[in-house]
Amino acid sequence: MIDTHGSFSGVIGQDHAIERLRQLIVDPVHAYLFVGPAGCTKEIAARAFAAMLIAGSEDPANNDVRLVLAGYHPDVIEVKREGASISREQADDIIRNASLSPIQASCKVIIVEDLHLARPDTVARLLKTIEEPPSGTFFILLADLMDPVLVTIASRCVRVEFSALETSDLESVLLRSGVSPETAAFAAVSSAGDLRRARLLAADPGLRHRRETFSRTPLELDGTGATVARLVSHLMSLINEAATPMEQRHAEELAELERQQTEFGVRGGKKVLQDEQKRELRRHRADELKAGLTAIASVYRDAIVASPQSTANNDYIAAIHRIHKSISVIDLNVNEPLMLQALFLKLPRVNA
Repeated sequence: MIDTHGSFSGVIGQDHAIERLRQLIVDPVHAYLFVGPAGCTKEIAARAFAAMLIAGSEDPANNDVRLVLAGYHPDVIEVKREGASISREQADDIIRNASLSPIQASCKVIIVEDLHLARPDTVARLLKTIEEPPSGTFFILLADLMDPVLVTIASRCVRVEFSALETSDLESVLLRSGVSPETAAFAAVSSAGDLRRARLLAADPGLRHRRETFSRTPLELDGTGATVARLVSHLMSLINEAATPMEQRHAEELAELERQQTEFGVRGGKKVLQDEQKRELRRHRADELKAGLTAIASVYRDAIVASPQSTANNDYIAAIHRIHKSISVIDLNVNEPLMLQALFLKLPRVNA
């Protein structure tokens, strides 16, 4: 479901979290930890809650609320990792900003994203400031999951859980934006509960073709390097083409940033946005490759179910294990074509 009122209007399928946040605002504490998978709209909820802390209101017509929701309030600092994780320099900036007095409001809010990726030494560096921030400074920390490195920080925060979005909620959002029912259903199922990915896939006419092409791979393998090279080249070209809708959206985001900078009279932020877009492109490629390999694994799984007594099933089970192992290393910035070639050379053919 979508909350259709107030600053939480962009938060989807998180009624329990929104209700909890509205209760927590009555007696706010120094730090909150929002935990939920990527694309669950917890970032939107963080801005909405920050607006409540700053303005004491959910009314989007309130100027402070409007500025916070747009990302331009001087007393709401949003920290996004500039590399693989929050750096030591960024941690020092967080500590310094926490010590400064608010500029416009009576309090200050610091939103830190992707804390689950932070190094242990960075977490340790931030711990004291998060545990005992200066009066009037609030922290909203965002994490996709509860990594062990976050245990000490979590014990100093009020934890708010966000869930992966339901396929029905994603489908409803896509339908309201004008996407056809068939495309909305397919994109919602393929997005793994991630709203941004669902929107991207809905704008991607090649999605179904890519999934079908990956699924045909076990039917085309013949043990030769030439066939593997051909298949990998074709699949990588499809993944590259899949980035086109995202690249178009990135161009629109940069144009919107320039418009908002003119409207709100602020400067800066372009490099931060461009760096975030580069990371999003890398995540998109990784997600596409994971989804494609998952489709291949499903072919072997279906073959086992269809013929449970087949002598080939041991080979198919081994293939599934190899595919899952490959999926597990994709986020380590492996050479994708070489990884696929090495994998495909070991996978058995499935006879149609």
